[in-house]
Amino acid sequence: MDRLVLKTINDIKSLKIQGARNIAIAALDALLHVAKKSGFGQEFYEAADMLESSRTTAVPLYNVIEAAKRRKSIDSIKELKTFFQIAMENVVENGAKLIKDDMVVMTHCHSSEAVLALKAAKTNGRRFKVIVTETRPKMQGIRTAQELASAKIPVEYAIDSAAGLYMKDASIVILGCDAIRKEGIYNKIGTYMIALCAKEHDVPVYFIADSLKIDRRDSIEIEMRPKEEVISPKELKGAKVLNPAFDCTPWKLVSGVITERGIFRRWNELINS
Repeated sequence: MDRLVLKTINDIKSLKIQGARNIAIAALDALLHVAKKSGFGQEFYEAADMLESSRTTAVPLYNVIEAAKRRKSIDSIKELKTFFQIAMENVVENGAKLIKDDMVVMTHCHSSEAVLALKAAKTNGRRFKVIVTETRPKMQGIRTAQELASAKIPVEYAIDSAAGLYMKDASIVILGCDAIRKEGIYNKIGTYMIALCAKEHDVPVYFIADSLKIDRRDSIEIEMRPKEEVISPKELKGAKVLNPAFDCTPWKLVSGVITERGIFRRWNELINS
């Protein structure tokens, strides 16, 4: 198998490449490399299948690879990459409009769309603060906090279990997502808990994503990450360690999904847009 494909798969699985959008773009780059080198034969399809299975919850990965397999065109792969850039600009613009002066925004994990929307709001002159949760066990919230702080946005970095304590201070919750499905929105583990808490405090919860995260598959598998990310087996014997990567927030807890097409409050509104 091609070395770039294998490296990309390893980087996706190890979370060196993270975020559904970034994963999809990296996979397209690897497929483009294979197509230019060997065409659209057996190696291309084997690479496509391996890349697709590297992160089953990352819906854009599935959607773009299935499209690339159907179209079998280098130009089509390039067009798929271009879509992400155009969609991102519109998603960010729509998300930034929700941010008002003196708001306190809570977010969880790392989402390129969420970070860029908040940066855009800052550029537009909005004054606000962001509470970022650490996002255990891989601590992906650190990246979000660093990127926002570097943009001179006031940031408070909180442990995950303090989200409930500080929700009373929040004006809005803005989150990325990995999959938009009929039953709800799939995002980093802990999102559902934050959404439940936001509901109790009457804080609106918005997810931000492009339409390639719409998942029409019959089912989705929640990835179970290695237990070693949580604790060393030597420290805890005789207990099963649960380390799911994602959870699902039902639509009844969702105030809206921010996309390049606009903001949608229900599944049927979104898929019929």
